[in-house]
Amino acid sequence: MGEEKDTIEQTQFGVIDMVRASFGTFNDIVPETQLFSLPYLFRSEDHMHNVMDGPIGEELGRAFEDKDLVALAYYDGGARSFYNSQKPIQSIEDLKDMKFRVMQNDVFVDMMSALGANATPMPYGEVYSSIQTGVIDGAENNFPSYDSSGHAEVAKYFTLDQHLMVPELVAMSKSSWDKLSPEDQTILRDAARNSATVQRQLWADQEKASEDKVVAAGAEIVRDIDKQPFIDAMGPVYEKYVTTPEAQDLVKRIQDTQ
Repeated sequence: MGEEKDTIEQTQFGVIDMVRASFGTFNDIVPETQLFSLPYLFRSEDHMHNVMDGPIGEELGRAFEDKDLVALAYYDGGARSFYNSQKPIQSIEDLKDMKFRVMQNDVFVDMMSALGANATPMPYGEVYSSIQTGVIDGAENNFPSYDSSGHAEVAKYFTLDQHLMVPELVAMSKSSWDKLSPEDQTILRDAARNSATVQRQLWADQEKASEDKVVAAGAEIVRDIDKQPFIDAMGPVYEKYVTTPEAQDLVKRIQDTQ
């Protein structure tokens, strides 16, 4: 039925009843979602779940209602990490002057610059051959994508830095929601939240299965890194994109969540 942006619009107009989409696709609709693409915003997947399931997630949900969407549940979109064909990345110094494919997004380009590396935006389908031919040194994504894309075949060094965790939203058309009785609304909201628990477990299972598969095929996973220098390097990125007092307060509240 189209790209995520198309299906969100169809849900807003009531053409379809429900949609699941990445927070990144909602950036132009609910500006607060842009902050969730900041690198190293979340310390871990558990931290992200605690943020989204708490008061911050509830507040964000109310912001969607003004855009004809009812936020029902937050799914896990995975954690993106760096992988490359050249060497194990064990410190921020190891990234210096390396070329990484990133999505066409200014935040990600600035993130790579802050880390001392070179960002190369390109279509996802070109990554395999570009690593293979040395056009780029590597890319960044989660374990299931690293596995299913075949990138582990040409870039065997995977550094588990988890620099980006972007939640996904299950939302319902407000016009469809308003047709339901209060009792059915409660049932649907409870079911959506239960589905998030199931989805997160299924995602964790898939991550583990993909990790085991690439390791068996010869990939080297770098786990023991000091992430603090990576986080500290993001100062200029946060200064550029977190510019209002409201945004600064939201970022602080996210970081303070246990």
